[in-house]
Amino acid sequence: MSSSAIKSSNVVWHESAVTRGDRERLKSHKGVVLWFTGLSGAGKSTLAHAVEEACFNRACHTYVLDGDNVRHGLCGDLGFTAQDRTENIRRIGEMSKLFVDAGVIVLTAFISPFRDDRERVRKLMPEGDFLEIYCKSSLERCEERDVKGLYRRARAGEIPEFTGISSPYEEPLNPELTVNTGEWSIEKSAAAVLRLLEDRGILRPCERV
Repeated sequence: MSSSAIKSSNVVWHESAVTRGDRERLKSHKGVVLWFTGLSGAGKSTLAHAVEEACFNRACHTYVLDGDNVRHGLCGDLGFTAQDRTENIRRIGEMSKLFVDAGVIVLTAFISPFRDDRERVRKLMPEGDFLEIYCKSSLERCEERDVKGLYRRARAGEIPEFTGISSPYEEPLNPELTVNTGEWSIEKSAAAVLRLLEDRGILRPCERV
């Protein structure tokens, strides 16, 4: 299914009496999407949940959209062909846009292997609402962490079009942040993301001990 095949007709966008600014003032922080991208096993979900917990502890409104979880429902009808991956990311992008309008810090953990797909999501939103975070880890390190055995199965030909093995991963060219998840601790990685949020004015700075 391509995005060009799902244009709705006879619909009008209705503006809410409660604005995004109203919602953000109520929450005392801005809405944003933190788009974690990287190979399977690079630590995207682990980092996203660690950052969410840190934000939650600072009274922020957050939600993690995880690749596996989303495919249980919203994207349960999609496979892993290039076309289906593009549609998967398109749907996540549209949903993330709604979360941001609600003033929520939404953290997405998807391989999202193609640059064009990630850039398409970026262009859905105003400047500064999409922060691409590259979870950088070598393929070898990702395979070492492969508790699900996915890489082993992919190398055996049991999983077709597996990113990093039989399907490409296109590294971000200009991400807002690169986190060396292959080498850094989860604490160091999460701290780097929180600094980004503070530097961008999403979160108020807090003292660190």
